[in-house]
Amino acid sequence: MDEAVLRGVVPQVIAILVRRGADFAAAEDAVQDALLEALRSWPDDPPRDPKGWLVTVAWRRFLDVVRSETARQRREVAVDLEPEQGPTETADDTLRIFFLCAHPALTPASAVALTLRAVAGLTTKQVAEAYLVPEATMAQRISRAKRTVAGESFDTPGDLATVRRVLYLVFNEGYTGDVDLAAEAIRLTRELARLRPDDPETDGLLALMLLHHARRPARLRDDGTLVPLAEQDRSRWDTALIIEGVAVLQAALAKQRRGEYQLQAAIAALHADAPSAAETDWVQVVQWYDELLALTGSPIVRLNRAVAVGEADGPRAGLAALAEVDPGLPRHRAAAAYFHERSGDLATAARLYAEAADLATNLPERTHLTKEAARLNSSLGR
Repeated sequence: MDEAVLRGVVPQVIAILVRRGADFAAAEDAVQDALLEALRSWPDDPPRDPKGWLVTVAWRRFLDVVRSETARQRREVAVDLEPEQGPTETADDTLRIFFLCAHPALTPASAVALTLRAVAGLTTKQVAEAYLVPEATMAQRISRAKRTVAGESFDTPGDLATVRRVLYLVFNEGYTGDVDLAAEAIRLTRELARLRPDDPETDGLLALMLLHHARRPARLRDDGTLVPLAEQDRSRWDTALIIEGVAVLQAALAKQRRGEYQLQAAIAALHADAPSAAETDWVQVVQWYDELLALTGSPIVRLNRAVAVGEADGPRAGLAALAEVDPGLPRHRAAAAYFHERSGDLATAARLYAEAADLATNLPERTHLTKEAARLNSSLGR
């Protein structure tokens, strides 16, 4: 059984139940029950029409709940009879499910969790493992999110920018538990691009994910420590993903409607194209960052631009650019440490690496920065 195919039809099945009269929360619960039944029965008896099978089982599950005494008292849903057997509805309302799960009323964490449940088709346990929280905690978070969107009209236009942002948050969760969230985010973004082929910024997001994901095999050492971009073995990068990412990006840029994901992808493409870190076209990277900063005004973009300036024009230029960036930003001290080391001020660099390690938000980054500080302190005889 191909679980990717199974999860791919989940939002379509939810949409069919909603159109038949189920509210979003009840439809999503029923589909999750159907998925569990599919995992049990499909390996031995796969259906000829997976989508139709899921619709039938999920609808029966929904009717079972509706017909129960407590459900009748609570909802008074005027639906008793199962629709006549026939072809499954062909309308694809996946995009509307995307919009509901990425509703602006939800917190980013809740939107991501609901998207993973209702669009990606993951179980609550899988989502909880991805976030490293107890299953009960995640169940409460998802339940609150479903209550928040329960009163929303299924035909209300959604915010595509919010959907993209949620998918990028999913991608940045990376890999935890038994689900590769980076790969799942790429799958969902492909689906979104299919549903909105006229949107170059969605294509830009897909290109950005592909180009970043291509470097994943070289990002960590066997002991789990981080390998900086400049030190990565580029022969381990996934060439096929790079080729695809560049092609998707070029098609998006050709539409002349640039957005932040396209600009970020253009920077990632320059890194992917360079045989080594030293051969990166840093001048062009700075130019892309200039355009991205003008578009977003983001402090993080300003920080990354300062790093690119230092690579293009030397460590002193990098430190001068960093002086214009908020020093409280994550990785500001790490960038300053790097340029102080390159300029020969090892004592300051060691101190800044140690401070950066204390501020690091994940273990691989903290370990890497601690080792950098120890390396410099050792060379200083400390």
